[in-house]
Amino acid sequence: MPSTREEFWEFARYAVIGDSRGKPFPRFTYRGLKALGKKAYAVDPGSEEIEGDRTHPDLGALPEAVDAAVIEVPRAETAAWVQRALDAGIRNLWLHMGSETTEALALAAEKGARVETGTCAAMYVNRGFSPHAIHRWIMKLIGQY
Repeated sequence: MPSTREEFWEFARYAVIGDSRGKPFPRFTYRGLKALGKKAYAVDPGSEEIEGDRTHPDLGALPEAVDAAVIEVPRAETAAWVQRALDAGIRNLWLHMGSETTEALALAAEKGARVETGTCAAMYVNRGFSPHAIHRWIMKLIGQY
């Protein structure tokens, strides 16, 4: 039976949110979602292009609604992006490990949003051997996948 973290990746459309002005855009997650056949939109106010695709400066600029958002921004920006996602009607959120804050989690809980956190999204969406595969194997071994 898949874990809730594995089930998070069963949606069709995702916003992958980064801010390259503060840290590198989450390319592994973005690329992995696309490789899985998912519709992935790059949201990055600090860049006009990611992986050859046009980026969107905010969630309101997306061409269609998304089912879920992966948020991998500097920790100080997490709560603001959670609020933006909630305002956009997105109720399935993945907060990259180490970016979660008490405020961000409280905002999501207040709106009844589903939040996955505490681990790396890339190990779920990238198949094959990589450092993420090793991380995936370890997490499975200790029962936290």
